[in-house]
Amino acid sequence: MGKKRVMVPAKDLDLSTVKYEHEVIKAPHLTGSMLKLFVRMVEAPVLGSLIMSFLKKQNKMVEMLQNTVIPEAPMFKPEFPPQDAEPSVVIVDEERKPEDRVELALKCLPHYDPASCWSGDSLPSFRYWKIRDYAYAYRSKLVTPSMVAEKIISIIEDCNYHKPPTPLLISFDAEDIRKQAAASTQRFEEGNPLSILDGIFMAIKDDIDCYPHPSKGATTWMHEVRSVEKDAVCVSRLRSCGVILVGKVNMHELGMGTTGNNPNYGTTRNPHALERYTGGSSSGPAAIVASGLCSAALGTDGGGSVRIPSSLCGVVGLKTTYGRTSMEGSICDAGTVEIIGPIASTVEDVILVYAAILGSSPEDRISLRPPPPCFPDLSSLENANTLGSLRLGKYTEWFNDVHSTDISDVCEDVLKLLSKSHGCETIEIVIPELHEMRTAHVVSIGSETQCSLNPDCEDGKGVKLTYDTRISMALFRSFTASDYVAAQCLRRRIMHHHMEIFKKVDVIVTPTTGMTAPKIPSSALKDGETDMQVTAYLMRFIIAGWL
Repeated sequence: MGKKRVMVPAKDLDLSTVKYEHEVIKAPHLTGSMLKLFVRMVEAPVLGSLIMSFLKKQNKMVEMLQNTVIPEAPMFKPEFPPQDAEPSVVIVDEERKPEDRVELALKCLPHYDPASCWSGDSLPSFRYWKIRDYAYAYRSKLVTPSMVAEKIISIIEDCNYHKPPTPLLISFDAEDIRKQAAASTQRFEEGNPLSILDGIFMAIKDDIDCYPHPSKGATTWMHEVRSVEKDAVCVSRLRSCGVILVGKVNMHELGMGTTGNNPNYGTTRNPHALERYTGGSSSGPAAIVASGLCSAALGTDGGGSVRIPSSLCGVVGLKTTYGRTSMEGSICDAGTVEIIGPIASTVEDVILVYAAILGSSPEDRISLRPPPPCFPDLSSLENANTLGSLRLGKYTEWFNDVHSTDISDVCEDVLKLLSKSHGCETIEIVIPELHEMRTAHVVSIGSETQCSLNPDCEDGKGVKLTYDTRISMALFRSFTASDYVAAQCLRRRIMHHHMEIFKKVDVIVTPTTGMTAPKIPSSALKDGETDMQVTAYLMRFIIAGWL
């Protein structure tokens, strides 16, 4: 029997006693026949339980969940603690129409100067157009949505012949895209565009409903047990703004992975280096934006699934606060961790898409009672100078715990630039109990995933999942009810630590990931892989966002 550990109440924790511990995940890296054999072992009735019990003990999960007395009460759902009003922001009424919110967000952005992107009658490359570039081109009659649609359709169809294959989309209908583009083109001809997003091309991750496309979650079977009758709420809001939806993009199966590996439809490759992963699970959304085909995309994020691929592909991803966007119409709509968030090539474009999709569900508005959302007001130099008042919190030992010092060095250069150019102050902080935070996160998201998928797995669909997903499901099945409650007690405790930190700083700064895009092993393309060491580096800094 392990010795019982008693945690002091979070409010009494002496931060001077906190020592940073480098995270070491003890689990095998497997591909090919060894991966298949390991899956058979962990799914065996008795042997599987023994293996999972051993792995959890090796990684101190049993000690944390079963041998520890946690004094805090459980926090079963994220909460919105009281907060002071922020300077230089514009409060948004989420009851307003999406197109009205987008118009308000547009007024918060810096002045758009066409001369910075255009010269005479020449057109800039399609590859790097941003939302306001398209909007200017459409209104100046330099190009039409239908012209852009033909270019995009041609490139997508050519992807089928690339060597190596670059599978971006799981569901794609060229005629549907042409129909949407024609309607947008007509609105511009009549002088009645719906919003700045009218005619903007976006892609939707395959776990978010976009009618009439099926939602498979990048499995081979989800569409057989779950039909799509209408758009997800977020997608419907985009349509009302005139967005043209190109289809459903690839992802790590059911969102249960950080690389984007998918043997079912092919592994999406990083547009900047085809031999490397995009990151996951929103691999397709990040890749299609980074490739220049779409100005933006929607992904889902419960453990870095928007932020990780955005980082590895060099674009911008926003993990919205839980409850800010409605999850209705997504495969992962029943938990307390997942959100729908935008991916785009610039912060400005992320703000515009976020403006369109934001709005809590009626249930979340009642239970969470979130304060009104807001946009940063970047429209004037005076407001932009507010950046200088930000206090940046840096936990140096954590910040520097990366696979290569190239990452921390570059991020350190950014902090120096913010200090030199804007006068931002960097303050040293300590974030206690990072291991506990990681453990609570995996138990929370894993238990909720298991609960959601259990009926289908019991019905025989579990064996149709990819091998790495089956290993994850075997781990999730090993969690008990008491494990879940213990994780929620840790959740409240960790929330307390963060609330105390935010009394001293405005932002916690870290690298997004602990490593750059990993190379794709050739042995992982056919059957996938499990590599928890890579996962640990990719997830190192992102888990605080699940609270």
